[in-house]
Amino acid sequence: MKLIIVESPHKAKTIAKFLHGEYKVDASKGHIRDLPVNYMGVNIKDNFEPYYVIAPEKKADIKRLSDQAKKAEVVYLATDPDREGEAISWHLAEVLNLDEKTANRIEFNEISERAVKRALENPRKIDMNLVDAQQARRVLDRIVGYSISPAASTKLNETLSAGRVQSVALKMVVDREREITAFVPKEYWNLKADLSPVNKKSNFKVLLTEKNGRKYKPSNEEEATATEIELKQSTFKVKSLKKSVIKSHAPAPFITSTLQQDGSIKLNVTAPQIMQIAQRLYEGVETPRGNVALITYMRTDSVRISQEAQASAREFIRANYGAEYVPTKPNFYKSKNSAQDAHEAIRPIDVALTPEKVEDILDKNQYKLYKLIYDRFIASQMSEAKYDSVALEVEAGAYTFKTSGKTLTFKGYTAVYDDTKKEEDEETGSSLLPPLAEGEILNLNGLVKEQKFTKPPVRYTEATLIKNMEDKGIGRPSTYATIMAKLSDKKREYVRKEKKYLVPNTISYDLIDFLVKFFPNIMDVSFTANMETALDDIGDGGKDWHKLISDFYAPFEKQLLSSKLTEEKCQLCGSPMYINSGKYGNYYSCSNVNCKQNKPVTAKFAMPTDKVCPKCGGTVLEREGKFGKFLACSNYPECKYTVSLTESVGICPDCGKPTKKMMSKGGKVFYGCSDYPRCKFMSWDIPTGEKCPDCGSYLIQVEGKIRCSNKKCKYSEDAKS
Repeated sequence: MKLIIVESPHKAKTIAKFLHGEYKVDASKGHIRDLPVNYMGVNIKDNFEPYYVIAPEKKADIKRLSDQAKKAEVVYLATDPDREGEAISWHLAEVLNLDEKTANRIEFNEISERAVKRALENPRKIDMNLVDAQQARRVLDRIVGYSISPAASTKLNETLSAGRVQSVALKMVVDREREITAFVPKEYWNLKADLSPVNKKSNFKVLLTEKNGRKYKPSNEEEATATEIELKQSTFKVKSLKKSVIKSHAPAPFITSTLQQDGSIKLNVTAPQIMQIAQRLYEGVETPRGNVALITYMRTDSVRISQEAQASAREFIRANYGAEYVPTKPNFYKSKNSAQDAHEAIRPIDVALTPEKVEDILDKNQYKLYKLIYDRFIASQMSEAKYDSVALEVEAGAYTFKTSGKTLTFKGYTAVYDDTKKEEDEETGSSLLPPLAEGEILNLNGLVKEQKFTKPPVRYTEATLIKNMEDKGIGRPSTYATIMAKLSDKKREYVRKEKKYLVPNTISYDLIDFLVKFFPNIMDVSFTANMETALDDIGDGGKDWHKLISDFYAPFEKQLLSSKLTEEKCQLCGSPMYINSGKYGNYYSCSNVNCKQNKPVTAKFAMPTDKVCPKCGGTVLEREGKFGKFLACSNYPECKYTVSLTESVGICPDCGKPTKKMMSKGGKVFYGCSDYPRCKFMSWDIPTGEKCPDCGSYLIQVEGKIRCSNKKCKYSEDAKS
């Protein structure tokens, strides 16, 4: 008997179908051993050696595989073609006592009969460089996570989890939210002119963009009105008219990050969900004819495809769309310099299996994702799309107006995969232009003024956060989905989703501030990106992973101790005390190694009062939260009695109850209804509880004046003393 071991039972079924009983194919069901769950499992003193354990639930799998391996004349390890897969193969070889000097490792980028049989003809030894790269990443992340998380939890009185890469991603979300909170909108005005050629009725619109050759927008209504008067006295004429043909090149086939980005936007599913669906499409879906694998390996940062796949795509395009849709020279794409380029881009295994042909064997999400991958791959090998473009400039005295537009003349790749974004640029006139000539005088039919305000930065979505991480070199294909899952983890909820946007919760601000203060290098984007490159170098060979961890740990250990240091002094020797976490809660320990003084930590913001809880009779504590001080029962969470102690300021115009002065997550004061969450009213200014007599919006008190909250309304009066 010949034995092939893979990770997944689905993968095992798909491969077994190709081999017609010549091989026994079984699955390890993922990792068979790993670092322990309840403690770090890394021996800091012994050159950072990891301590691997076998989970109880894996013992039956190991026994089954071990019995089969003893009977087999040869054992092949066919785990996934990446570092994680290489490490799983190494762990299997170790636990099953396989000879690591034997060429028993096979890998393939797609689960097809051709690819599997080719791999069996070319077995190799386990690549220990790849194994060491995975071990180094695992050990580094374990040291960081299992050291920083307790430190942050004790300092912030929360159960927190901090990670080497996830914390940098969270910082990006928090920093963006703080930018938005600190943003002060600036007023500007748009002026659009309705024009037409002399003695013709072909109207078109242009937008004011420049004055005296520089970008210009009126900053207030008075300036806009003055500009309008001046323009009505000016002569409008064509300054320049440029016509050209624009070509749009087809996008590259998907890599992991772009699949997650496009899947998130177009299919409205999360990055972890996308990877789960893609995993199934790669391993094989059940059909009446047995398991069928549909796509190549889905964890990749390479846009490279095989010549065989490219040739089949070009033939398919020629047969189904016509010769004009096949470029003269095949399309090739260059991977990023940081890409490992270990295997191909994500593509369908067989272009003959169109989405329509397999729709009946896939569930809804599988079909949508397969169609997205299939269409993107076919489009990547198609001709460019072509557009007729026109750009018009009109001058009126010192002012310049512009409009532009383009018309599709040849669909090219957009016949299959349209990745053009709807233009939201208000500076494109978007109206059809009549025949015009440079220097031609134009009629002014009207001017329209429109008040605008600059907009704050846009919050991240999963798609834009992944793209930003990739651009900055943070994380790798196998980590993006995991990071997104950890940020939205329901146990901690560092971020929540408002529609599709990621919004940090209160604890995230405290956590990031703590990490930035005590672990500045870990929270630095460049440091994280360079560390990713250093880890990649181990996989390429020639780098000792132990030295990399050692060089990192020396300064990290000092930062870790500093993060635990408090202002508390030891009563015995006067040395500073550290805060630590133990079985019975947080405690102080003396920093003097010769002094054994320890003492418990009094809970922060939890001062006992002489009040008794009216619900259960427990002691009432005075605490402080994100909305200020409040009273709470000491028997929480069994008893949820609370009373706010925050001062009331203003009146809610929606329900008439007092509003309270509060602090936003970004540190900005606002006024929220005391009846929250039943009433969700909030205002950046003190609400009076009254309505504006002119427009009906609520009134606010600002600098001794009563004003309308509607910025377009000019109602104002002196505040009553």
